[in-house]
Amino acid sequence: MKQEEKTERTRQKILSAAMEEFGTNGYAGASLNAVCGAGISKGLLYHNFESKDALYLACTAQCFDALTQTLRAAEIGGDLQKYMEVRLRFFREHERQAHLFFEAILQPPEALRDKIAIQRRALDQLNLQLYETILDSLPLRDGITREDAVAYFSLMQNSFNTSFCSTAYSELSFTARMAAHEKGLKKLLDCILYGIAERRSL
Repeated sequence: MKQEEKTERTRQKILSAAMEEFGTNGYAGASLNAVCGAGISKGLLYHNFESKDALYLACTAQCFDALTQTLRAAEIGGDLQKYMEVRLRFFREHERQAHLFFEAILQPPEALRDKIAIQRRALDQLNLQLYETILDSLPLRDGITREDAVAYFSLMQNSFNTSFCSTAYSELSFTARMAAHEKGLKKLLDCILYGIAERRSL
């Protein structure tokens, strides 16, 4: 086996153990000693990842990339229902990555918030493309430009995610919080695109 292959296998072994640990206990509760409990020496861990932060970021990057690739492969186009179904299936099939994803999206470690935001860009761009594809099939109201609609989407999406950091959700289990987020996201997108009230003559 070539040295490069051996190094990559070692790195993936560490990432797999770290994904299990971070996905189970979150950033704050995770322990590098527990990661090493999977048959990995501390020397080997620190040779590949200089710190707990670096290891966590490697896991979140892997998580975002996996979800983004799954969504792209599904060729969703402008099908919002299919988009939500693919997301939910991914989260059900990858429980630890789902835990890590939602922590990174909704309650990221403060010191890593900016770096995680950079990691999310490809996924954010994919979400924006979905919204723009749907927009292209809809007539916009007079006075509302495509740029207005896109800016409003970004604003509402950020506000929606921030709302899950409130005390209203703090006592929910992870599974319940995830379900509430996905159900709320679908309703949010529906309301943004199609409105909340029927227009009546005054």
